[in-house]
Amino acid sequence: MSMTDPIADMLTRIRNGVQAGHRKVDIPGSNQKRALAVVLQEQGYIQKFEEIADNPQGTLRLYLKYYERDGQRTGVIEGIRRVSRPGIRVFAGKDRIPKVCGGYGISILSTNQGILTGHQCRLRGVGGEVLCEVW
Repeated sequence: MSMTDPIADMLTRIRNGVQAGHRKVDIPGSNQKRALAVVLQEQGYIQKFEEIADNPQGTLRLYLKYYERDGQRTGVIEGIRRVSRPGIRVFAGKDRIPKVCGGYGISILSTNQGILTGHQCRLRGVGGEVLCEVW
């Protein structure tokens, strides 16, 4: 059975992994998912990721990041939400890029310059499809 929204599947695996307290999650690979993982790593939401060449498309292994607070382990990713879906595409111009949690979170956009954060899009003056929000 084919998957209709692989990005939503990736975000759900990350969300479930953080809630369950897993150290790592495995996700079927693709170029767009790899670019999303790079952005998440650069912004400090995951420790690292690696590519495993186990089948033609490969697998991405994301190592989740946690911090200790009062003896409790809490995920750095408090929430992650898909914005644009296959049925309802959401585009944002350079002047309408959404801010997440008053600037504490990030929005991730697919632009003609690649997968960028909302802040990078504002600096470059480009808009695009709003893929997801992370806080």
